[in-house]
Amino acid sequence: MKVLVTGGAGFIGSHLVDRLVEDGHDVIILDNLSTGKRENLNPKAIFNQIDISEDDLEPIFKKGKFEVLFHLAAQVDVRQSVADPIFDLKTNVIGTLNLLECSKKFGVKKFIFASSGGVIYGETQKPAKETDPPRPISPYGVSKLTGEHYLQYYGKEYGIPFTILRYANVYGPHQDPFGEAGVVAIFSRQMIRCENPTIYGFGKMVRDYVFVGDVVEATVKAMKKGKNEVLNIGTGIKTTGKDLFQKMKEITGFSGTPIFKPARPGELNKSVLNVSKARKILGWKPKTPLDEGILKTVDWFKNHSG
Repeated sequence: MKVLVTGGAGFIGSHLVDRLVEDGHDVIILDNLSTGKRENLNPKAIFNQIDISEDDLEPIFKKGKFEVLFHLAAQVDVRQSVADPIFDLKTNVIGTLNLLECSKKFGVKKFIFASSGGVIYGETQKPAKETDPPRPISPYGVSKLTGEHYLQYYGKEYGIPFTILRYANVYGPHQDPFGEAGVVAIFSRQMIRCENPTIYGFGKMVRDYVFVGDVVEATVKAMKKGKNEVLNIGTGIKTTGKDLFQKMKEITGFSGTPIFKPARPGELNKSVLNVSKARKILGWKPKTPLDEGILKTVDWFKNHSG
């Protein structure tokens, strides 16, 4: 099958490309390398360094004749979205619209959109369901929700089948340890270097950590299942910052102590997803326990931490 992956040099995108290549698909990657890395690129995929919000995409779509489009490219930094909401809109909304227009014109048969459970639902007192009202509290959350709405419009108006996947806090190898997100990657690098990690929210903030391999499995299943559905992809398991630190301390053998600080502006106190719908629709469930996923991540960083 001929597939297009935007953000294929990034964290989740590169793992997805590896899986698609392994499964025998012909893969084209679009990435402007603003956050993606060349070393993440699969040599068996065709790479185009291109900005989906600015560059002409039609020649690539015309030549590619893609059956499935995986849209993972995005501006994902919440603080950056607050500082520069226009850039956030341009990347996440205009970029998505450009892809939708090309999908409409060149007959893409399935559009799979990577969204975010945390920024869509806002604070969650119990694991969020897809039917819960969206409460984005940042420009990033607004832009992702807007992308979802555009996709649903194009699905209804032009008959483009889609699946929207609202990811929880994804972690694993290839994640950037220098961004604001990706606390497992950040802690991995710091603990390996014997640096004391900073835990925001005094360690009380709750997250739903899902391993990248499980996320890729769900995303691949969406090629054939989940038509015109919105699906949460997480674990439904609550983990506090303190709990995460303790697990990682035991796995790494780290002997230092964390630095506790208050939550930063815009950060959620609690974000956990109910994934029962994905189990039913995709026949998927997360298989990687947090301890196992952390071990795989730490081992990768030991070999790739500069």
